[in-house]
Amino acid sequence: MAFFKIGLLSWFQKKIVDPLYQILRRGAEPKQLAFSAALGITLGLFPICGVTVFLCGIAIAVLGSLCHAPSVMLANFIATPMELSLVVPFLRFGEAISGGPHFPLTSDALKKVLTGEASREVMLSIAHALLGWLVAAPFILAALYLVSLPCFKILVRKFSTIPSSPKKSALHPEVRLKVRDV
Repeated sequence: MAFFKIGLLSWFQKKIVDPLYQILRRGAEPKQLAFSAALGITLGLFPICGVTVFLCGIAIAVLGSLCHAPSVMLANFIATPMELSLVVPFLRFGEAISGGPHFPLTSDALKKVLTGEASREVMLSIAHALLGWLVAAPFILAALYLVSLPCFKILVRKFSTIPSSPKKSALHPEVRLKVRDV
């Protein structure tokens, strides 16, 4: 059991802590990091496994400099266990929103999905899970951003080796003009 704990701690250090530390040391803004982490986790909860990396890539391409790509991808990676555990709640939420029939989660339904014999009911259940995620995603994104912003402010201040950008003051501009006599 001790070997398992050591191996798990080593994996966690190498795959999550070290990349996060490198991101923080490079001096990104806390708001950008909080938004990127919230976006990565929200997209990482998408209820179809294997699609989240592509969703994050599209979001990074569309948002450009508004998000921090390594943070989005790290958060997406961290969200994977949560993704698997939230498929059923998203399914039930989607069924409740649409008023659709309750899909029984049986071994027969799982067998049909895994063998590619997906019936209309299975496809409808996937649509319900997607609907549940689509409705919940903006709230998840907002909640994660609000929770992670103070955390990233503290972490950036503590670990950043690059000073954060100075705030511009509108009351006292520091711009001076040089005038040359000709």
